[in-house]
Amino acid sequence: MNAPPFPQNPYLLLTPGPLTTTSSVKWAMMQDWCTWDDDYKEIVQGIRRELVSLATCELGYTAVLMQGSGTFGVESVLTSAVPPNGKLLVLANGVYGQRMVRIARKAGIRVCVNDSGETKPPDLDRLKSMLSIDPSITHVAVVHCETTTGMLNPILEIGNIVNAYGKVFIVDAMSSFGGIPLDMAQLHAAFLISSSNKCIQGVPGFSFIIAKESELRQTRNQARSLSLDLFDQWETMENDHGKWRFTSPTHVVRAFAQALAELKEEGGIEARYHRYAKNQVLLVSGMKALGFQPLLPESLHSPIITAFRYPGHPGFDFGEFYRLLKQRGFVIYPGKVTDIDTFRIGSIGDVHEEDISRLLDAVKQSMFWTEPVSEEWKQEFAIMTENDARYL
Repeated sequence: MNAPPFPQNPYLLLTPGPLTTTSSVKWAMMQDWCTWDDDYKEIVQGIRRELVSLATCELGYTAVLMQGSGTFGVESVLTSAVPPNGKLLVLANGVYGQRMVRIARKAGIRVCVNDSGETKPPDLDRLKSMLSIDPSITHVAVVHCETTTGMLNPILEIGNIVNAYGKVFIVDAMSSFGGIPLDMAQLHAAFLISSSNKCIQGVPGFSFIIAKESELRQTRNQARSLSLDLFDQWETMENDHGKWRFTSPTHVVRAFAQALAELKEEGGIEARYHRYAKNQVLLVSGMKALGFQPLLPESLHSPIITAFRYPGHPGFDFGEFYRLLKQRGFVIYPGKVTDIDTFRIGSIGDVHEEDISRLLDAVKQSMFWTEPVSEEWKQEFAIMTENDARYL
């Protein structure tokens, strides 16, 4: 039986993950692997070594791969790293920070929250105050890129404060690792968590944790879950040269190895960051020209995803807007902000400036057919865009 032709993507994913991948990453999944075979285990070991090299130049760090989505990785760290007598402080300014709070409470971990609201960065003075007042806090966690809004949180400043107070720093770098340069040692981060389907540009199936080995060793026998036991997963991979405790997503792992090779070919994290940043700047300038305003001030933007307010006419229907964009080959994200009507557009994945330019053309076309729209609005919209070089 002949294999069917390789399908083409019907649309570009402009989301924070899963995201648009290259054809070569997809092709890497077209082979079956045995989980205990030495060739496969060496792929796993190569991934682990490469992840550590991307995270820091310092010695003493290691990587653990964990089945499941990024949230599985976050839950693995929180439920393994915080001891029974410990206490977690979460700096939350969006859905994913609040999710860490929910994980902690569900697991019976003592937790307190520094909640700055969805449109403001973490309050660092309050962080210092909370650490001064409550010596029982042992661990501090924050989301680097809070994709609720696209905000980039100041993890270097937070890490310096956490280190000064002698606490363990946990960074959810789900949507930033591989796309924004960072160094775990400089951040004083003991644990950094990300996922296979984000800026490395692999496909969904596993999360990974990069950890300071001395801190990871202290998590022995602390896990509140069998399958998410971070220490046991790491020890098995160490002792059995890349073997996972339970069945691993072999096809996803092989695709991730290919994605890591393509990251290196592109020029590494720095080069990928510049591509993403160019995408995001073009996106924001083009959307502004079309009458859309970003939710956040520019100083808080990340190159990962941008939240936009609904436009200022009452006829805007996001569901219809989404449908029309999808017909034209683009999928975007609905908003997650509690009190403001927004939607989000990602600028990561196998996406380039010409793709963003095509998106902006599609947005312009879709706006004309989102009903009901008054003739006055159409005329105003035409005036806004008539001198924009992208539409001449």
